[in-house]
Amino acid sequence: MAMQSFTPHPVEIAPPDIWRWQSGANSPARFVQEFCAEGVGPEVLISALVHGNEYSGACVLSDLLQLLQSGDLQLLAGRITAVFANVDSFLRFDANTPDASRFTDQDFNRVWSEQVLQSQQHSVELDRAREILPFVQRATHVLDLHSMHEPCAPLLITGILERNVAFAQSLGGVGQVVIDTGHQDGVRMRDYGDFGSVSSAKIALLVEAGQHWQKSSITATRDVMLRFLLRAGVLTMQAIERAGLQSWLATDRPAPAPVKVTHAVVARSMNFSFAGSYTGNEFFARAGSVIAHDDGEPITTPYDDCVLVMPSVRQLRPGVTTVRLGQRVT
Repeated sequence: MAMQSFTPHPVEIAPPDIWRWQSGANSPARFVQEFCAEGVGPEVLISALVHGNEYSGACVLSDLLQLLQSGDLQLLAGRITAVFANVDSFLRFDANTPDASRFTDQDFNRVWSEQVLQSQQHSVELDRAREILPFVQRATHVLDLHSMHEPCAPLLITGILERNVAFAQSLGGVGQVVIDTGHQDGVRMRDYGDFGSVSSAKIALLVEAGQHWQKSSITATRDVMLRFLLRAGVLTMQAIERAGLQSWLATDRPAPAPVKVTHAVVARSMNFSFAGSYTGNEFFARAGSVIAHDDGEPITTPYDDCVLVMPSVRQLRPGVTTVRLGQRVT
């Protein structure tokens, strides 16, 4: 089979102007903003630009900060800490090579283990992670805003802990809940410390809002973010209505059954291709269904009722995960 070539997806969203958020009166760290209510409550951290080319979340976060700064949106209790994470990589974004600014030295979302954070290693991403670490440690709730290489319905990534799954399922709106164990090549921020501990009550959710530069990713991010803030208890629906943000919320809907990831399909060669034009959430009723070929060898589903999660060969190379496989959990 011939190797595939790709043209970049259209960039429908202009990169946000985040320079006004570089410094804040309440925060000593770069591109970290804090807004507090009068009453004590949840410590909610919202992060965007964990990957420098995924800036739809930064657009929405910037809009939220403007509403909080102007007073149009009032917090009920607690604090919102907004973090524009990997700014150095974001500033390198070029619409002609939009995937090149994902990170500078290493993946920002693979450095969140104590062993790595406390090591003598240095990189753009690792040094920035250490800079924002105190805010992550303080948070009781983390919402990490991401997007995807390919067009796909929004996903809510929970990790494996029941409390995170239940929280995500309770949101309604957009998003398929996906239960997964993370990545072999490093720890994500959403799994750091107490957020990945069964003995903690802290909540963490990672949203994959859709393709990086599609307008629909902004729509999905708005919905998930407001629902997260409502569920965490820092916002009320009355505050959202007073701010005129009802249009940010999608129609309520019963949450579909979560999908639990069981397998990762890893490319062995550059001669890898899918058997169809998959965008995610494709359902295969029978084990042994061919979903791809790798250097001429078929890749098949390992069990009945198999769901594809985030298929993509845009970053194809040997050793890269091209799709994850999961089953619906009742």
